[in-house]
Amino acid sequence: MICLQDPLQMSDKMLFLPPELYYVISRLDGCHSFLDIQADFMRRFGGFLFTEKIEELIAQLDEHLLLEGERFQKKLREREEEFKRAPIREAAFAGKSYEKEPDLLRMRLAGYFNEPEGPGRMVGKPKDSKNLKGVIAPHIDFQRGGFCYAFAHREIQEKDPPPYFVILGVSHAPMGLPFSLTRKDFATPLGTLKVNGELMDAVQSGCSDDLLGSENVHQWEHSIEFQCVFLRYLYPEPVPLTILPVLSGSLQEAVERSVSPMELPPVRQFIDALKEAISSHTNKICLIASADLSHVGRQFGDPDGVPDYELSVLEAKDRQMLGYVERLDAEGFFSFVSEERDRRRICGLSAIYTLLKVLEATEGRLLKYGQAYTPETQSVVSFASMAFY
Repeated sequence: MICLQDPLQMSDKMLFLPPELYYVISRLDGCHSFLDIQADFMRRFGGFLFTEKIEELIAQLDEHLLLEGERFQKKLREREEEFKRAPIREAAFAGKSYEKEPDLLRMRLAGYFNEPEGPGRMVGKPKDSKNLKGVIAPHIDFQRGGFCYAFAHREIQEKDPPPYFVILGVSHAPMGLPFSLTRKDFATPLGTLKVNGELMDAVQSGCSDDLLGSENVHQWEHSIEFQCVFLRYLYPEPVPLTILPVLSGSLQEAVERSVSPMELPPVRQFIDALKEAISSHTNKICLIASADLSHVGRQFGDPDGVPDYELSVLEAKDRQMLGYVERLDAEGFFSFVSEERDRRRICGLSAIYTLLKVLEATEGRLLKYGQAYTPETQSVVSFASMAFY
């Protein structure tokens, strides 16, 4: 069976289909008539597909908001208007990806520090504490990558930077522009993080594009929310926490053209504006790139999959790429990915590149590398925690 799930969370339903029906819905692209679909089905499976079956499938997709059309667009407009009116950005994944009850959530997060793969509990402040400028942390689900999050966030806790953070998340849905901001404070079961309006105004004033134009993508994106949960665990209320939530989109245009992302005016303009706003801010700011690494295997479109014995090869490639990140070489990092045509699908490409271009650091260090492997689909997601001083 193949499971369909909406990443926009317009529907909370999951639809399970056998391969032959999945083949049918793959033809619902606006270019195939019923007769086309029936002919394709006959050639592929050697059986006849009744028109009523196609109509039944379409009705089911429409009912569950998994088909683009009038019903879906109406629901989408309602969701967008509801989000615009909301005073805060609610914790969309509380009770789904992690516990909604605060005490249970604290216990879960504490476990990631203490488990065998974790960094262990912080024991006092190091005497030679360096000035932390930023970190890279995963945005994979906590169940698979929580131990790796803990390395980056323990570094934040130990170095104890001021409670001002720029969180560079990754949008897993299309955006009209390379970057998107929101003025809405972020709620978590452990407390709220307020948006730094002064910093946001400074960034917006340096860009000709309306960075709030794609604000609605923030409501269902997890990459910023997951970092907020960890930050509120490190700094319990009433400690004030101020953030600038940034969602970064795809740099695929630069990959396809084999040029630096700085050759794309909207990217260059945003990075320059963010760097200027941070350097002019009266308080020190810690940057967080919420970024995963490789996505390879059948789950991500590689028909041959990735057998477990090839995971070490992937790790070697990832570590070679992260060497550029440790050396704070943004262009080298991007070129490494671009030369491969982003074959490993680096999910955090835009967030990591932006971090490196904005960060005024002199040293980078890999804290932890991890992989989440799914044998059933021979697929793997890799991730890492890094710190910059």
